[in-house]
Amino acid sequence: MEDSVYKDMIDQEQHHWWFKARKEILQSHMNNLNLPKNAKILEIGCGTGGNIKMLQKYGKVKAIEMDTFALNYALNTGVEIKQGSLPHHFPFNEKFDLICMFDVLEHIEEDLKTLEVIQKYLNPLGVLFITVPAYQWLYGSHDRMLHHKRRYNKKSLQTILHKSKFKIQYFSFFNTFLFPFVLVSRILDILKKSNQSIGYSIPNKILNKFFYTIFRSENKFLKFISFPYGTSLLVISTPKK
Repeated sequence: MEDSVYKDMIDQEQHHWWFKARKEILQSHMNNLNLPKNAKILEIGCGTGGNIKMLQKYGKVKAIEMDTFALNYALNTGVEIKQGSLPHHFPFNEKFDLICMFDVLEHIEEDLKTLEVIQKYLNPLGVLFITVPAYQWLYGSHDRMLHHKRRYNKKSLQTILHKSKFKIQYFSFFNTFLFPFVLVSRILDILKKSNQSIGYSIPNKILNKFFYTIFRSENKFLKFISFPYGTSLLVISTPKK
């Protein structure tokens, strides 16, 4: 992504309804992973480091980031971060109890090969926790600006996980309740032919609070059920024995 996008991300991760609510959903699932004490955790594609503080509640965190600007900013978190680009450059020579990729896989051309490499760096009882954007037919200006290679559906994501020898433990769509708003925004993006998506910037305080409240409310349901549709996919998997 462009440096300007990472600069925007610094503020968005603190204030944008999508980042704030997604982090709460991620943390809720982290609570159920039953990780070992002092778990070794790796975040691939940590960006400017917005998730690192949350991840540190569960173990010792290290990270990989490709972009120089984002990496240098994320170093302010105090964790070890190395520059790398998957699947060809994995900069750590150790195995982890948890590897996270939060909206990262869609940026990588060789997604299957990347998952095969990751599998080699997980402990036998390790966990892979990923999120990706859903539905290729929603691909638009927002995806192009963020340099997404693709969006996923349930079948395509399940297929590459199985091929890379992962066993799926939990699979769900999320950002479901706001799906109608996303559809409208995508249509408006097409009509106005802008390079920047309507939902990219932080909306006014009232709308931001409204969207945040609705999105975070999904947490109550995701603890018990899997949603059949949504703008994103969340998957927790383990290496096949």
